[in-house]
Amino acid sequence: MKNTSSDDFLQRNSVPIMAWDFHYEFVNELKALTIDLEKLNEIASKFTWDKKKLNIQERIKEEVVVITDLELKIVFASSGIKKMTGFKEEEILGKTPKMFQGPATSKKDLKEIREAIKKRVSFVKTIENYRKNGKTYKCKIEATPVYNLKGELSHFMAFEKEDLSA
Repeated sequence: MKNTSSDDFLQRNSVPIMAWDFHYEFVNELKALTIDLEKLNEIASKFTWDKKKLNIQERIKEEVVVITDLELKIVFASSGIKKMTGFKEEEILGKTPKMFQGPATSKKDLKEIREAIKKRVSFVKTIENYRKNGKTYKCKIEATPVYNLKGELSHFMAFEKEDLSA
């Protein structure tokens, strides 16, 4: 004998598989964010940064965080770098942000960025960058020098996001 009431219940109350896919994706994003924050806390502690002043915890949710050493070699990139550029963090560590630039990147903008870095001042710039697949995208960069609690420059930090309005 067929139990139609339970079959009807399952049909009316079943959740499409896609809902689980979204949940899985969300959980993975939370895990990646947690790992990113742990790595950033390690770096901040090692180099004695004022973490509250940098406002990393709020911004990392919506932006990619890239940290370079004083030679501009990338020492950290948050997990969002893959979504924005196609590169995994391990593919860009030890390289400079020049790896994202190409013929369409404004030489004038790059000169202004170099001058800001040389003067150790913050800057905001939107430039044409390149993804791993060679396609360009507008990247809004808000960068700042990072000083330790003794007032010594230790790194440069950039908050980046794709500028869809440009």
